[in-house]
Amino acid sequence: MRKEKYYIGEVEKICGIAKKTLRFYDKIGLLSPFEINNNGYRYYSKDNLYTIPVIKYYKQSGFTLENIKKVMNDFNYQNIEESFSEKIKDLEELERELIMKKRSLEDWNSLVKEARMVIDYKLTDVKVKFLEKEKVIFQNQDFEGDYISSVINIEFTNYVEEIGNAITGPVIIEFSSLMDKMHGNPQQIKVLQKNLLKCSSEQLMEFGGDLVISCYHIGSHKNIKETYKKMCDWAKLHNYKHEDKFYERYVMDYWTIKDEEKFVTEILIKIKK
Repeated sequence: MRKEKYYIGEVEKICGIAKKTLRFYDKIGLLSPFEINNNGYRYYSKDNLYTIPVIKYYKQSGFTLENIKKVMNDFNYQNIEESFSEKIKDLEELERELIMKKRSLEDWNSLVKEARMVIDYKLTDVKVKFLEKEKVIFQNQDFEGDYISSVINIEFTNYVEEIGNAITGPVIIEFSSLMDKMHGNPQQIKVLQKNLLKCSSEQLMEFGGDLVISCYHIGSHKNIKETYKKMCDWAKLHNYKHEDKFYERYVMDYWTIKDEEKFVTEILIKIKK
């Protein structure tokens, strides 16, 4: 008994697939009409129609047309299982990359919001706050006053790539001496940043977990000493003793904006116990 036939235009309407796509599927041998008459008219059977949703489902799952053709035309349980397992691994990797990108953008966006709030409300008062503890990637470097090379840090970026990791959130610099910073002297620093992937304990250090004196500095790093002086005077007035080691947390910086007068830097000085 002859199967019911459908013109290519009918298939387009019934299955929601363009005639151009159907012709391409025929060209690559993925789905061919069961009959082409002498005038070149293409006829599709019901079996052809039922194949289209299957192709759409494979495409939705991330298979290429070549993969779909192989799976559909060479049915074998083991081959299909291997194809599915391989595709699952590909999608897991894609998912991992998307999660990383999403978290990185979320962290960056939160920094922009923080900077806008600091500038809009002029939040430059000195205060005491608790710094939550976290593990961060770090690298020891030297600092000689060149902020841009320390914040957009090529050496640190290369190091993170070498250890197969990725970073997010603000750049934080741990300075070893407040007095050296106040006097513009070179000193050793640690460049810190949150890691997105697991890494060995040797590559991580603890940051935070302490009470700190905190203050936002708005504007260029050239006059950041003024904020340090304000913080030291405030600490003395309120009988707080602080450590010589301190941090600068770059909320709005060279990564986001070129106008240095709109930079926002949070200074964090650990209070002595």
